[in-house]
Amino acid sequence: MKIIGKIYGINGPIVTMRGNLGFMMSEMVYVGEKRLVGEVIALTKEVTTVQVFEETTGLKPGENVEGTGRPLCVTLAPGILNNIFDGIERPLQLIGEKNGAYIPRGVTVDLLDRQKKWQAKILVKIGDKVSGGNIIAEVPETTAIVHKVMVPPKVEGIVTRVVEDGAYTIDDTLVTIQTESGEQQLNMTQQWPIRIPRPIQKRYPADRPLVTGQRILDTLFPIAKGGTAALPGGFGTGKTMTQHQLAKWCDADIIIYIGCGERGNEMTNVLEEFSQLIDPKNGSFMMERTVLIANTSNMPVAAREASIYTGLTLAEYYRDMGYHVAIMADSTSRWAEALRELSGRLEEMPAEEGFPAYLASRLSAFYERAGYVENLNGSDGSVTIIGAVSPQGGDFSEPVTQHTKRFVRCFLALDKSLAYARHYPAINWLTSYAEYLNDLEPWYIANVGKDFISCRNELMNILTTESRLNEIVKLIGSDVLPDDQKLVLEIARVIRLGFLQQNAFHAEDTFVPMEKQLKMMEVILYLNEKCQSLIGMGMPMAILREQNIFEKIIAIKYEVANKELDKFETYRQLIDEFYQKLIELNA
Repeated sequence: MKIIGKIYGINGPIVTMRGNLGFMMSEMVYVGEKRLVGEVIALTKEVTTVQVFEETTGLKPGENVEGTGRPLCVTLAPGILNNIFDGIERPLQLIGEKNGAYIPRGVTVDLLDRQKKWQAKILVKIGDKVSGGNIIAEVPETTAIVHKVMVPPKVEGIVTRVVEDGAYTIDDTLVTIQTESGEQQLNMTQQWPIRIPRPIQKRYPADRPLVTGQRILDTLFPIAKGGTAALPGGFGTGKTMTQHQLAKWCDADIIIYIGCGERGNEMTNVLEEFSQLIDPKNGSFMMERTVLIANTSNMPVAAREASIYTGLTLAEYYRDMGYHVAIMADSTSRWAEALRELSGRLEEMPAEEGFPAYLASRLSAFYERAGYVENLNGSDGSVTIIGAVSPQGGDFSEPVTQHTKRFVRCFLALDKSLAYARHYPAINWLTSYAEYLNDLEPWYIANVGKDFISCRNELMNILTTESRLNEIVKLIGSDVLPDDQKLVLEIARVIRLGFLQQNAFHAEDTFVPMEKQLKMMEVILYLNEKCQSLIGMGMPMAILREQNIFEKIIAIKYEVANKELDKFETYRQLIDEFYQKLIELNA
């Protein structure tokens, strides 16, 4: 029996009804004559409160609110990839084809295409015992990803009927099983509440990196696969572009890009770029393994709040198939602002800067859904969360940034001065940190080289020393520094320009494999070693600069192709020749 209430009050996206009418907490409801989608967010004896995910203009007291008897869920089936949804998984391309550029209120469309037939290969036979997470069929969803149709969690039984391999819609029965409560038909579709994490067998420790091909990340501040990272920065520091680079090049199988409260043109850029970008992994288009959740700044704030959980649930679903998924959330600050607006309309007691007192718990619940796990079917999968943070005025002491720092283990602080100096990615190496480094050290030693961590630490030591010396330089100038300290500044410049700065538009520099990153570090440190030897012999720094060796080492990132790593030996010989020449000159 459907529960129906009457609207008593309307305050923006918040709708109230008098009395306890029998609705459940987090129940999905339809509001008003246009059947706007909403969710029950508070229940008392006197008042039932609903947040509406669509514009409430024109809604009137006295209109009906109809319960569905189930929580707000997403539909999980083939057709998710290579698609763009709003915050509650409504397909925007289909809505656009039917209704034009503007989304009408109360629009009803199938969340996924229920008429399209998918070629299914059945993997179970009559008599097999199956349980939650077991894969019963495989469907080529795109040219890049095979969709694995799974038994829903908490369902188990004996297979009694199966269909032949062939083309079926997502609603067609593929397998029938006998459960304790009777026969149950399984198709390609699952429903799952967005606010409840999908179950797993166990979590693994962070022991392997998410390889991104971005030197400052892979080398200095690595993100673990199944880990969490924050990307805070003021306006214009390159948060979105950095996330684009990570989405293109990281070694995740699937990308979930959540545009939460950002400008519409940014989501348009992602859609257009990924639709044309050739995926280096398989030669198909990038969108073939990408899902876009678009909830732009002009869309209702309640749906913005839900969009984060929608993206998370889609990511967990593909993780359960054994895939590695990376979520790019851009930006969690806009999500927190939606929480603040809804909290204000609910007349809740505000905490710092007007944010609700539960901001920290919501952020922690979001980031805790990341992880490298063993799934119910025994496969391994991961969800890595990289959340952009947009502090007002670039102030990292504001609540969203500070709370986020507590729950992530990789903090990639974007710097306005670096961005304005055209140093990209504009990640400040002094204020950023990664707590995964010790956990990942065995992987680096086994897969890249035993010297990787020591080279990385030496680079960081030089950059830290440069920072201290720059304080002196600001006061008295660089001319009064001894030559060994001038060398530190020069080698630090080589590291900054030749290693940390990376050109996303250069064919060889946009992605750099780990082996090349190690060899670049080794050459830079070899140059430092030879120069220190020369300085120790009394050679002036001015003469070292005249040889142009520093500029040649900076140019390595462009001159040495990713598949021509043997060329690094040429640069070692070049440094040896430079060293020998100055030895002879000194003699």
